[in-house]
Amino acid sequence: MSKVIKSRNLMVFFDMAYQGYASGNCDRDALAVRMFIEDGLRIALAQSFAKNMWLYGDRVVAFTMVCDSNEEAQRVLSLLKILIRPTYSNPPVHGARIAGLVVTDPELNKHWVGEVKGMADRILGLRTRLREGFKKEGSTRFW
Repeated sequence: MSKVIKSRNLMVFFDMAYQGYASGNCDRDALAVRMFIEDGLRIALAQSFAKNMWLYGDRVVAFTMVCDSNEEAQRVLSLLKILIRPTYSNPPVHGARIAGLVVTDPELNKHWVGEVKGMADRILGLRTRLREGFKKEGSTRFW
């Protein structure tokens, strides 16, 4: 897929609101992002930590753009500042501080990674039970 995107000079936008919930592993769920970057593609990445860190209402988000050069990165940053300023002046910092602590403290990070895995396993289990329930009721669809 990245070859086609590169040949057409397209840019990819990744939305990672549920990182870790697909596989139970945050690093594994980011594999596509890393592969596209390694293939030399410019990407935009929006990440929300509201769900996987249970920080609802704290607006803990990150927006990342991979650029071709430092000069391009400075231009993009300048434009983003212009776009962001009217939206919010000073976003709340409470949730960002919590998230920063969780990802940098080894003990807290280990606990958080375990909780994300537990939630992902629960979601996958519920999906399996739902699929089995559909089949039991005679569904002929491919679930």
